[in-house]
Amino acid sequence: MNHQVLARKWRPHNFTEIVGQEHVSQALINALQHDRLHHAYLFTGTRGVGKTTIARILAKAINCENLQDYNPCGECAVCKALDEGRFLDLIEVDAASRTKVEDTRDLLDNAQYAPNSGQYKVYLIDEVHMLSGHSFNALLKTLEEPPEHVKFLLATTDPQKIPVTVLSRCLQFNLKRLTPSQISGQMAYILAEEKIEFEQNALRLIARAADGSMRDGLSLLDQAIVFGNDVVSTEMVSQMLGTIAQQPVEDILRCLAQKDAQKLLQTIQEIAELSPDFSDVLQKILQVLHRLALVQLVPAVAETEDDAEMLHELSPLFLAEELQLYYQIALMGQKDLSLAPEPRSGFEMIMLRLLAFNPQSSSTKAPVQVRVAPKIAPIEIKKPKPQVRASLASDRIAKPLVSSQVMPGPVRAPVAESQVIESGASLPWYDMVIAMNLQSLTRELANNCIFEAVDEHECRLILDPKHAHMNGSRAEEKLQLALQKYYGKALRLVIKREASATDTPAIKIQQEKLNRQQDAVNSIENDENIQALKTNFDARVIPGSIEPVENIIEEK
Repeated sequence: MNHQVLARKWRPHNFTEIVGQEHVSQALINALQHDRLHHAYLFTGTRGVGKTTIARILAKAINCENLQDYNPCGECAVCKALDEGRFLDLIEVDAASRTKVEDTRDLLDNAQYAPNSGQYKVYLIDEVHMLSGHSFNALLKTLEEPPEHVKFLLATTDPQKIPVTVLSRCLQFNLKRLTPSQISGQMAYILAEEKIEFEQNALRLIARAADGSMRDGLSLLDQAIVFGNDVVSTEMVSQMLGTIAQQPVEDILRCLAQKDAQKLLQTIQEIAELSPDFSDVLQKILQVLHRLALVQLVPAVAETEDDAEMLHELSPLFLAEELQLYYQIALMGQKDLSLAPEPRSGFEMIMLRLLAFNPQSSSTKAPVQVRVAPKIAPIEIKKPKPQVRASLASDRIAKPLVSSQVMPGPVRAPVAESQVIESGASLPWYDMVIAMNLQSLTRELANNCIFEAVDEHECRLILDPKHAHMNGSRAEEKLQLALQKYYGKALRLVIKREASATDTPAIKIQQEKLNRQQDAVNSIENDENIQALKTNFDARVIPGSIEPVENIIEEK
């Protein structure tokens, strides 16, 4: 009974056997080729991606007696001793169990002595972030001035906890999380070598459950082999993992694409018979929605996936905005799933919510609207009948908001500048201000002035002392230039400050606003359609919602 688990039996023994970390293995091969080895290496990354394995291969390579293409030969005495765990010059330390400073000092006291049989004495410290602060201080001194025959190989899953003084003295390599295709590909190779039957979909399920870790994937594969009696099938793996296969997820997405609620509920019923974890089903749907959105924007993304055929088939069935909406609703639904009376009912409500809020589904139901839009009369220079906008609400439950819009008849049109200039000062000051097309503070200054007189040399205005703050030099200068352009003469502007009983343009503008507001209220109150809404639907005008619309409507 000398069975060895797959993670140990198939652990890589040289750089070429490493999966998914080519950026690290190639850099180390180049360092060996050009004899540019650093005295300290730090390997970081999540669990099970090969940190310790690469460190051991590097320790083997720098001591190997017969490198083959800068890979350990695996045949010399050093390689065999290291593979069998009896190489005295490789000192492996688990920092999680030796955190005290005394342990670190005892370890480093022997660093000064020459290696026993190899070229280098290698210290491999795993989970180095677990060392105490004093231990790091003890290690730091040796890292600063290491003996020529010593190499440090550090590995950690949490480099943030390592002091920067230690990080700065190490050559750091960050190992990547492995993709599901890389994990499933390696598992397929191992099972073929082990002569064990398997289904590719089963390996995909295991690879996704491994979550980027090759070691976790091989541990799950060991479990699947035992569970399936030396056959790795999709059904058995699904039962072992407590998950469902990819096919029901595809069926759900097709039902969503077809807006078929009856078939959707039937598919959920079939899934429920397998006693699945509905939270896991929702996770799988989110994963597929995410990849479908990617494929729609960048179709080449599908080629790197194991289920490229499924992605290409489902992608055209959804609009881009549908995928975004579905993803957001499903993502928020994860929180609600745990609050549901039972997982299945909660999952069904999330799926039905996707259909209910589908953009196309909602667009087929036209909202209740009332629009009163009599034909617009030609624009005339008359006192405007205001354009009115108001919001109505019904006192009955489930009645939607109703909007009413009353379009105007004749509207005031702005006086053309050429007409005003021809008529000169015969126009009132109010119309002169409009014709000069003044801006911001200059317009405010003019609107708060009263026109007194104009002659060949100057134009005189009166400004109430309470508005004196508007009479800045810049605004007065711009107003003078506008008057010169209006009259075609080099006039000088004189503004006197005194109180006056005459209304300024600003007062007239304010009064016109009040009049338009009152006209708007009257128009709504007297409108026949509004009266009908109040009578038949218990509608009411929302207080403060009536306002005239200032835009000038041009007949198209």
